[in-house]
Amino acid sequence: MKLTDALKEKILVADGAMGTLLYSYGTDQCFEELNISQAEHIQQIHSAYIDAGADVIQTNTYGGNYLKLERYGLEDHVKEINSAAVRNAKAAAKIDTHVLGTIGGIRSIRPQSIELDEIKRTFREQLYCLLLEGVDGLLLETYYDLEELSTVVEIARKATDLPIIAQVSLQEVGVLQDGTSVAAALKQLEELGADGVGMNCRQGPFHMLQSLERVPLPKHGFLSAYPNASLPSFTDGGLQYNNNPEYFGEMAKSFQAQGVRLLGGCCGTTPDHTRAFAKALKGAVPIIEKKISEPEPKIEVRSKALDLPESLPSIVASRPSVVVELDPPKKLNTEAFMRGAKALTEAGADAITLADNSLASPRVSNESLGHLIKEKIGARPLVHITCRDRNLIGLQSHLMGLHTLGLHDLLAVTGDPTKVGDFPGATSVYDVSSFELIEMISQLNRGVSMSGKDLGESTSFSIGAAFNPHVKSVERAVLRMEKKIAAGADYFMSQPVFSQEKLLDVYEHTKHIEKPMYIGLMPLTSSRNAEFLHNEVPGIKLSDEVRERMANVSSDKEQSAKEGIAITKSLIDAALELFNGIYLITPFMRYEVTAELTKYANKQAAKRAGGIHNVSNIIH
Repeated sequence: MKLTDALKEKILVADGAMGTLLYSYGTDQCFEELNISQAEHIQQIHSAYIDAGADVIQTNTYGGNYLKLERYGLEDHVKEINSAAVRNAKAAAKIDTHVLGTIGGIRSIRPQSIELDEIKRTFREQLYCLLLEGVDGLLLETYYDLEELSTVVEIARKATDLPIIAQVSLQEVGVLQDGTSVAAALKQLEELGADGVGMNCRQGPFHMLQSLERVPLPKHGFLSAYPNASLPSFTDGGLQYNNNPEYFGEMAKSFQAQGVRLLGGCCGTTPDHTRAFAKALKGAVPIIEKKISEPEPKIEVRSKALDLPESLPSIVASRPSVVVELDPPKKLNTEAFMRGAKALTEAGADAITLADNSLASPRVSNESLGHLIKEKIGARPLVHITCRDRNLIGLQSHLMGLHTLGLHDLLAVTGDPTKVGDFPGATSVYDVSSFELIEMISQLNRGVSMSGKDLGESTSFSIGAAFNPHVKSVERAVLRMEKKIAAGADYFMSQPVFSQEKLLDVYEHTKHIEKPMYIGLMPLTSSRNAEFLHNEVPGIKLSDEVRERMANVSSDKEQSAKEGIAITKSLIDAALELFNGIYLITPFMRYEVTAELTKYANKQAAKRAGGIHNVSNIIH
C-alpha cells in the first residue's frame, strides 16, 4: 500500500533519531559515511525501530549533501553515501515498511548563510541519488528557513510523483524565525505540492502540541510531527536528553487529537519512544474535523519613557549632515573621551559614531559611552555593532538593551578578526554575517525576534551599513550594497577616501543608490601616517601628490597637522558636491582636528544648501 493511501486510513508511526543512537554508541564522526563503512550497524538501528513498531523509517541521509559532507572531505561521495543509505534501509524494511529518503535543511538558524542557487544545486544532486535508488517517498526535515523549504519542495514536486513530507522547525511556539505563523507556512507548503506538512526538532511534545493547536487540518494532505525527546541539557561536554518514553506514550493521543497522521521522533528519541507511540496509537482512527485554537492577540506596546529619535539626517535634510567617529578608550579613564565628545557636539556634529572594539582590541563599551554622551552632553550616539564578539543570544540581548537605553542609530559591521587585536587567540564568533545582522535588526524593527517571537513592541533603529571602496572590484562592492539594502540597510558609511579621483570613482559607481552615503574622510597627521596607510593598509592608496605634500612638511609636526587638515578640507569640498553627508574619522583621539573640520564641513554645506551637484568641478 502506498504511503498516502495508508495515511488516509490510519495513523502511521515513524522512527526516531538515528544520530542520537549513533552518538550514544560512541560514534562521533560523519554519521552519513557510516552507511558505507558500518552498513550492518545502520541496518540494525533501522531494524530496532521497525521491531518497536515503526511503519515508516527514514534513510540515514539527513546531512548527505555536498555542503555538509564537504566538512569531512567527503563531498565527492554524495551518490555513494546516499545510495548505500537507501540500500541499508531497504535491507532492514519489512513488506509493509515505508522507506523515506531524508534531506535535511541547510540554512539552519542563519537564513542567508547559504545562497539559494547553491542550495538548489546541492538539493538536486542528493534528490536524484535517492530517487534512483527507489525510495517510497521524501522527508524534508529540520528547515528553519521557509524560503529554502518552499524552494526545495517545488524542485522535488517537479521531479517526482512520490509522496513528499515537508517539515519546518520552530524556535518559538506557533511561529517560524521570520515571524510567519506555522499555519501559514504549512498551508504554503501544501499549496506547493507537499503531501504531508508538519514540524520536527527543537520542540518537545508539549510545545509542539501548542503549535499544532493553531494549525487547521490540511485540505489535501496530512499533518506530521517528529518532536524531540525533551529540552537538552549540556553534561560532560555533550547534549543529554531525558529518557521519557512513557511520557511519549501519554502524549500520543494528544497528537492524534490535533490531526497528526504521521508521528515520529527527533533528537533524543530511541526505539523505546517509538514503541510507546505504537502501543498508544494501535487501532487509532485519524480525526477528520478539528477546532482551531486562536493565538493570543498581539499587543503593541511602545515605551513612554523613551524619546524615539527620527532617522539619521540624510539627503532630505536642509543640508548634508556630518557624522564624526570618536573611538572609545582602551583604558578606564573616560575624561578625555567625554571632552572630545563635547567638543565635537559643540562643533556641530550631527552624530558621534562609536566603534565596537575596533581592530579587535577591548575598549570601554560603546553602549555605555553612547548612553553617557547622550545623557550628559546631549550628543547623538551612532553605535557600531560587530558580528565578531557576540553569538545570536548576545546580539539580540545587546540590541534590546540599546533600544531600552534609547540608542537607536546603528552601524552593522562584520568586525576585524581577533588575530589582529590584543588577544589573537580569542574566538571570533561570527554566528551571523553583516547581511544577517542587518536582517536581524530589521526584524526587531518589526517587533519580531530572530527566533520569530513577538517582542511586544517594535524597535526604532536606523540601520547603517559599511561600504569599502578600496577593493579590486568596486562593482562587486556595489552589489554588496544592494544586497544590504535588500536586507534592510537605511544608509551607508564608507571607509576613508584620500583622493578626489577616488571620490569621483565612488560617486560614479554608487550614484544610482538612493540610500544616503556618508563618505569617510580621515585627516592625515604626518608623513609617516601617510606612508603607513599607503603601504601597509590593504586597499588604501594615496596619490603621489598627497604623499609628497605630507613629505614636504615631515620635519615640522605642527605644519604636518595643518597640511593634513588642508588636504581634508579640499576633500570635504569635493565630497559635498557628490554625497549626502560627511563621515569624519578622528585620528588618535585628536578631536580638536575633527572639531575644526566639522565646523568647516557645516559651513561649506550651508553654502551649498539648495544648490545642485556639479560633478565636472571635482576633477577639472
